[in-house]
Amino acid sequence: MEVKASLKYLRISPRKVRLVANLIKNLPVKEAENQLNFLNKRSTEPVLKLLKSAVQNAKHNFNLSEDKLYVAEIRVDEGPALKRWMPRAQGAASPIRKRSSHVSIVLKEIGDDKQTLKAKKQKSKIKSQKTKDKI
Repeated sequence: MEVKASLKYLRISPRKVRLVANLIKNLPVKEAENQLNFLNKRSTEPVLKLLKSAVQNAKHNFNLSEDKLYVAEIRVDEGPALKRWMPRAQGAASPIRKRSSHVSIVLKEIGDDKQTLKAKKQKSKIKSQKTKDKI
């Protein structure tokens, strides 16, 4: 089951928001919340709010448990830029682009999709190879 939530027109540069978003990708919801609570970046607050919104969507709309959810996908796209001007020497002006972001998050249930099954199989293969190498 896929649960989606989105945040549009966040007035923080997408490059800065991606630093936070990449930290919580593929983490269980509880662990992602802990990461965001202790991270000292400006964009953590809106991303945490978005994550909590997605979790509440899952609980209310689909009756899913919070313990079984993980962040399957989080995407940060560029929104519209506000164009401003900075005065420069000899009466010139240079442009300033105040960028904004669109953030979307997708939560999935653990063990729900084929990718998590593939990931588990790959981990078990790696573990078995490591034990063979030790022998």
